[in-house]
Amino acid sequence: MTASSFTLLDPFPWYADMRRASPVVRDPRSGMWMVFDYAGVQRTLSDWKAFSSERGRPRGENAESALSSSIISTDPPRHRQLRALVEQAFTPRQVRALAPRIEELVDELLSPVEASGRMDFVLDFAYPLPVIVIAEILGIPASDRDRFKRWSDAVVTGDMSGSREMAAYFGRLIEERRHAPGEDLISGLIAAQVEGEHLNTQELLGFCILLLVAGNETTTNLLANTVLCWRDAPEAYERVLADRELLPGTIEESLRFRSPVQSMFRVAAQDVELGGQLIPEGSPVLAWIGSANRDEAQFPNADRFDPARTPNRHLAFGHGVHFCLGAPLARLEASIALRAVLDRLPNLRLVPGTVLDPIPSQIVSGVKRLPVHFG
Repeated sequence: MTASSFTLLDPFPWYADMRRASPVVRDPRSGMWMVFDYAGVQRTLSDWKAFSSERGRPRGENAESALSSSIISTDPPRHRQLRALVEQAFTPRQVRALAPRIEELVDELLSPVEASGRMDFVLDFAYPLPVIVIAEILGIPASDRDRFKRWSDAVVTGDMSGSREMAAYFGRLIEERRHAPGEDLISGLIAAQVEGEHLNTQELLGFCILLLVAGNETTTNLLANTVLCWRDAPEAYERVLADRELLPGTIEESLRFRSPVQSMFRVAAQDVELGGQLIPEGSPVLAWIGSANRDEAQFPNADRFDPARTPNRHLAFGHGVHFCLGAPLARLEASIALRAVLDRLPNLRLVPGTVLDPIPSQIVSGVKRLPVHFG
């Protein structure tokens, strides 16, 4: 991968080149196998017997070490056991029950900026909304959300000092909940048992960090990336303005077109043949979700943003046993938030001359700020 062929804001030409030339290829510098086509990425994400989510256990008290003990880094049967503990908090019924609170938060965030005609869409809206929602589910004070933002960024960019702070914060919170449990998800996880055994502190830390980071990073980027999609496809913005029935399709197309998660890591659990290549056992594998979601073999006119696209079997939330637990919540938040944006922020557009600053990560795709005008 070279700087001339890949940019964080527009990796799609590079993806297209790789799908044509080398849909499954070993990067000689890192030794990592990379998968770019839809069929290959789908299999990499779903065939856990061939492509394991487990990896070496990093040492130290930091977010990376804790995440290695979480559901994102385990295979069945342990994965099924751990996932079952939190699934009950994200059932369709439980998620629907959050709708009134999400609507309330959307109103609280939009009301102060509505009359001004301008806002930073990320800092004023797309970031605080999902952070407050997941913080309330976990039972942690939303007043700490500025720290959550910094810590989430630390996890996706590999900043070890920030991830250590995050692990220490949740470690203290877990101990507090052990002695004074509440009605929140952290207290529920402490009380839960898997085959008669309680989760250890590392596993609890992994859950807390995963849910916080995944609960805000992806939804924040989904909301902001939808605005970028509208910037690039103004006719699609006009269509959904005129017909709110297109909003669900707009959200799914945004997930495909500018996937909040661009790549996912796996390890070859055995010698595997994929795309005509033999991937040796133990090899690191990177599945490029952002590329798979632009594969013309799966999505006709893949580089066109089409809110009426059907079918739209994107892989933005993964595939198989690791399909994103929070997908229903992300879709609900996006539906309520974007409907309010369409209703209350007319003629939404980026501030002229805005230079977008991407999140410095190959895992997630988004921008740090998004100044907009409206009205």
